[in-house]
Amino acid sequence: MQAPDFWHHDGPLARLLTPLGLAYQLAGAARRAVSRPWRAPVPVICIGNLVAGGAGKTPVVLALLALLKDRGLKPAALTRGYGGSATGPLQVDPARHDAAKVGDEALLLAAAATTWVARDRVDGAREAVDEGAEVLVMDDGFQNPGLRKDLSLLVIDAAYGLGNGRVMPAGPLRETAESGFARADAIVLIGETGNNLMEIRAKGLPIFRARLAPRDAALAASLNGRRVFAFAGIGRPKKFFDTLSALGAEIVGREAFADHQPYTAAILERLRAAAAAAGAQLITTAKDAARFGPGAPPDLAVLDVALVWEDKDALLRLLERLPLTSPRTAPR
Repeated sequence: MQAPDFWHHDGPLARLLTPLGLAYQLAGAARRAVSRPWRAPVPVICIGNLVAGGAGKTPVVLALLALLKDRGLKPAALTRGYGGSATGPLQVDPARHDAAKVGDEALLLAAAATTWVARDRVDGAREAVDEGAEVLVMDDGFQNPGLRKDLSLLVIDAAYGLGNGRVMPAGPLRETAESGFARADAIVLIGETGNNLMEIRAKGLPIFRARLAPRDAALAASLNGRRVFAFAGIGRPKKFFDTLSALGAEIVGREAFADHQPYTAAILERLRAAAAAAGAQLITTAKDAARFGPGAPPDLAVLDVALVWEDKDALLRLLERLPLTSPRTAPR
């Protein structure tokens, strides 16, 4: 799915669809009202967002997993496995599972820490805890009431903000900003300040600013002045194209696919032929490359990015509020 253009700004179509958005909001609120969330015996950190599509949740999860591991903890990532067929609970093994089975995001997470795919997040949490997880980090699931969260961080793409501020299908929001902010503990704001951020600041929530930076500095430097043919099937492909432009790459061709788009051999060959005809380097994101698995051609460049915190110490102070010691290892 690609976000429709009218989600970016208000207009007649958005206003026409607003009653459906209200129904969507009420249905979500009713679901949360009647739910009796299961409390895990270890802390649960939820990395969610308010908008449909990519806001940068997975890089935040990866960054948090690294912080928790640095503290000597054994974290586990919990994901629904979007784009994969597995319903779980299933512990992801990159050596045995591919994106068709567990989804592209799960493969990225599994390279960093123990990762569980589960459509039922409670089942996944139970399995992760039984296998020794000392803290659970949820990739998405903020709107899912089944599992009680001890800390909820809302990720917002600063350049996109909250779109037109309306609830789906009238806009990109999964729920109203007011209801989402009321349940959140903090905001992770990624990128340069963009639109709709005055409303965010007015809520009084802590804001942790961050940016995405290339992991491979040599590759990033080599893109300056280089002709590239870029493609991406992520929540907002424009973010990837803008990153390439900011690095000085000359984008001579681009193709945007739907988020979690499976790539066939025919699609790959078409993209390679287009890049060759333009005398350009074919390039994509790490999330897209995960869908190719070992079938990725050696001439495909992959620009992976990592989250860089503006004030990591402030985030660490927030994490210190959690009982980040396993009941199994706590001193008696």
